[in-house]
Amino acid sequence: MNDAAPAPTPAPAPRRTRVRAPELIGKGGWLNTGGKDLGLADLRGKCVVVDFWTFCCINCLHVLDELRELEEKHRDTVVIVGVHSPKFVHEAEHRAVVDAVERYGVEHPVLDDPELATWKQYAVRAWPTLVVIDPEGYIVAQHAGEGHAHAIERLVAELEAEHGAKGTLRRGDGPYVPPEPVATDLRFPGKALVLPGSGNFLVSDTTRHELVELAPDGESVVRRIGGDGQFKEPQGLALLPDGKVVVADTVHHALRVFDPATGDIELVAGTGRQWWQGQPTSGPALEVDLSSPWDVAWWRGKVWIAMAGVHQLWTYDPETKTVEVAAGTTNEGLVDGPGAEAWFAQPSGLAAAEDRLWVADSETSALRYVDTDGAVHTAVGTGLFDFGHRDGAAEQALLQHPLGVTALPDGSVAVADTYNHALRRYDPASGEVTTLATDLREPSGAVLVGDDIVVVESARHRLTRLRLPEEAVRVEAVAHRTQRAATEVAPGGLQLDVVFQAPAGQKLDTRYGPSTRLLVSSTPPELLLAGEGTGTDLARGLSLNPEIAEGVLHVSAMAASCDDDPANEYPACHVHQQDWGVPVRLTEGGATRLPLVLAGMDPAEA
Repeated sequence: MNDAAPAPTPAPAPRRTRVRAPELIGKGGWLNTGGKDLGLADLRGKCVVVDFWTFCCINCLHVLDELRELEEKHRDTVVIVGVHSPKFVHEAEHRAVVDAVERYGVEHPVLDDPELATWKQYAVRAWPTLVVIDPEGYIVAQHAGEGHAHAIERLVAELEAEHGAKGTLRRGDGPYVPPEPVATDLRFPGKALVLPGSGNFLVSDTTRHELVELAPDGESVVRRIGGDGQFKEPQGLALLPDGKVVVADTVHHALRVFDPATGDIELVAGTGRQWWQGQPTSGPALEVDLSSPWDVAWWRGKVWIAMAGVHQLWTYDPETKTVEVAAGTTNEGLVDGPGAEAWFAQPSGLAAAEDRLWVADSETSALRYVDTDGAVHTAVGTGLFDFGHRDGAAEQALLQHPLGVTALPDGSVAVADTYNHALRRYDPASGEVTTLATDLREPSGAVLVGDDIVVVESARHRLTRLRLPEEAVRVEAVAHRTQRAATEVAPGGLQLDVVFQAPAGQKLDTRYGPSTRLLVSSTPPELLLAGEGTGTDLARGLSLNPEIAEGVLHVSAMAASCDDDPANEYPACHVHQQDWGVPVRLTEGGATRLPLVLAGMDPAEA
């Protein structure tokens, strides 16, 4: 018998804003459905999470991993649908999307939308963006950036209860049909190096989560290493002075050291957790979180790390067993200068020369370098939105999402120009960019072997040996800009509103000061007459220069929310963050308000 007073009836939850979801359409068709086309009618009765992603984007890859637990836990009620929405020209190729779905282990239906038709219908402004559709076909939430899986899981639980009671929830298997596996010795390899003594190649076999040692012919398998879960999508490799190899264990957010002599593997940096804003950026290597280390290089007595997940370069010191930031602010873009002030955009390849560290800065399609004083310089590339295949003087040359660099004996550098399927060369002495080879399928790295250069052809699952050519290959110049249409805004005053609504059961965390941050800048800098800089309010008045016809507004927002449980002294807290690059065109009569949704729904559209 229970004599306790009955618990008070909870107040009804506020009614969610609902907007009818537009149809899912894409010229490239559907993947992972067994050849069947899907429409929203086929998904009725399910909680649908639409993930707008593109495979070049490290934040999108983080979100794919964030969603895996939700996908597994709610497999009978939730259908995740990826809408692949390309940034680069190469990403609009259907074969490339097919490869990416396998490469990153995507286990849900994917719509290939090369013309951004569905992106436009849903008014998406950033990669990644998640849209939640209820079992009756209405949009009930939108989230941009990373860190939203916990909020979506809570919303899914509410939708399951609500629509289970209404009889509108349909349980059972979803439409996912896995593709047939393919047998190859390598599967989307990332980087390679030559082991001293044997002359064998060590290759990061990324999609199979292992390292593979190949004989000097580059084909015969000698052994496989770490396929028992020690690695998860490993990428970069660097030879240490003692003959061991440091490995960028990318999805484990860690560095490991492999000893070729004994076969031992040792964790040397990272905790296994992804780094978030506000966490330590230096300290004991095994106590500091990392974020998607993509490549590593030994330079000036330390391991340098291309920390793709936060747009920075870090270092690991084997003597002190510590890590620290060496360059980059976590802001995404192309800004040169002292390391502490420079901006990168997903650095993905490193190569050490005597007087500099070369960097393949993939999202700006740029070749950059760090000098011995720690300053950052750009050799090729102009920013986030210009790319192509053009040789000649470096100041006008173009690359397309390069992932690898290799220092050459004459002081020049070879660039794995990944999305151009080419090997390029930059010569600092002449300031010229040339093409060494074409018809390489997504090259992601290369290593010198005598007079040859061995290229990691990632999408052909092999190493390809080339003789370093004496003459460059002639190619027709091609220049591109990112496809997204510019937003027409009025010159003068523009109200920027970053929409953030704390998920149900959470509140903004203000215990230690402001829980939000907003950083605004522009390209060109002259576009903004007022409103540039960092602040804590997610709403800000901007003033746009009427003399600048078009440009890009760079907006970075962060919000921290905690579980709203008065009984819990140490509630779980969550960070939501996103960077937007919004192309704008100044037009009389254009918009005077720019809403960017970080989480929730824009009240003005309700």
